[in-house]
Amino acid sequence: MELSLPERAVAAISGGPLPGENVQGVQSASANGPMPSGAPEKSPEKPPKSDKMEWYILKVQTNREESIREGLLRRAAIAGLDHYFGEIIIPTEKVTEFKGGKKRITSRKLYPGYLVVQMELNDDTWFLVRETPGIGDFTGAIGRPSPLPPHEVNRILAKKEERPGELPKLKIGFQLGDRVKITEGTFENFEGEVSSIDETNGRVTVMISIFNRTTPVEFEYWQLEKV
Repeated sequence: MELSLPERAVAAISGGPLPGENVQGVQSASANGPMPSGAPEKSPEKPPKSDKMEWYILKVQTNREESIREGLLRRAAIAGLDHYFGEIIIPTEKVTEFKGGKKRITSRKLYPGYLVVQMELNDDTWFLVRETPGIGDFTGAIGRPSPLPPHEVNRILAKKEERPGELPKLKIGFQLGDRVKITEGTFENFEGEVSSIDETNGRVTVMISIFNRTTPVEFEYWQLEKV
């Protein structure tokens, strides 16, 4: 039966079936149709961190340690290999220095040009590390890299951890045996040889000649300069 134009308009607005339309067929198609596109999908679970990780040393470009470290972590995440990596450390220690008469505490790299990385070594991670820009190679072995021995790991991690109440070392530009000149005080313009250095308190012992006798005298490190 052919409907008039007003009848078709009313049916379309109300959302009901047109006269003569197979209602059962419409309902069946809706029930068996696909799920709504907005239904949430479960994201795949990340694999747990590897329990086979060990510590290795990487030779990297000097003065780029931080950017190379971030680049390695980013590439591992993109490749889906980040569960094979733990900490990546730039070994540092805190030192106190004076500039312009002001005291400040800074961090100094213990091993410039090196990173210490905790990882599981397999073919994929080995390739990823070697192909990361700025990284030279693993150190300590020819061929397949060897992990650091436990006592070396403990020594590096001990430097990394700041102990409460521990004073940072002073940055003193002298070494044992250096020839120095006293720049102020009672012994100004005397010269002598450095015999000991106290980095915690910033004091240097110098062997100077007094009345033709070599005598150890302690100075503040800023009272001295290299000859």
